[in-house]
Parts: sequence; C-alpha cells; structure tokens
Amino acid sequence: MAKTKRKIVLIVEDDEVLLRALYLLFHNSGYTIASATDGDSALKMTERLHPDLVLLDLLLPKMNGFDVLRNIKVDPKIKDVPVIVLSNLGDQSDIDKAKTLGALDYYVKANTELSSLEDKIKKILE
Repeated sequence: MAKTKRKIVLIVEDDEVLLRALYLLFHNSGYTIASATDGDSALKMTERLHPDLVLLDLLLPKMNGFDVLRNIKVDPKIKDVPVIVLSNLGDQSDIDKAKTLGALDYYVKANTELSSLEDKIKKILE
C-alpha cells in the first residue's frame, strides 16, 4: 500500500514563542513543518521545498513579508503555492495590499485563535 506524502507547511515567523506554538499545532495535525525566521530564508526555502502552504508573517528581518509574497507570486515555479498571512499589522490597507499581492487569506495575530487558523489550513490542504 502506498504511503501518502505528508503536506509541507512553511511557517515564516520571527517570534520564537509563536513559531514554536505554530510548529507544535501543525506538526501534531500531521503536517511536515519547515520554518524560517527571516524573509530572505523564507523565499529561499519556498523555492527549494515548494511547500503546500506558506504561513507568512509580514514584519520580518532581512526582507519583509510583503516582498517575500511579491517574489513568490512572480516566480513561475512557486507562484501557485498558497500563502496565508498571519501578522500584527491590522490596518485595512495592509490587508488589502497583501491580498492584492496574492495572499489567499489574512489573519491578524491578536484577533486569531490558533484553532480557527488550523481549521482554515486543513480546508486549504485537503
């Protein structure tokens, strides 16, 4: 019987506590987790791993999340990778900008329960 390949979720988050919480949440849900703590690494990992989903913070060292998203969506090899933004930036202009750049969805950290985020990601990956 063929073994099903585990879906890869790339978590891009520079807050170590939140990164660990997200890692545990999605790992325990059966996903293979990769992580990056800066924008430059996030883009390189997306190119190398071609994950099934990128969970992207916007306020990152080396390259901000908007630039990471822009670079993903213009690269023909990775433009179809779904990106969900999880950020502290809650202004409507930031939300609109991320969605215009190609984000599938946008969550404000302070307003988001991890369980609802997990449900959303399960729906996308099924």
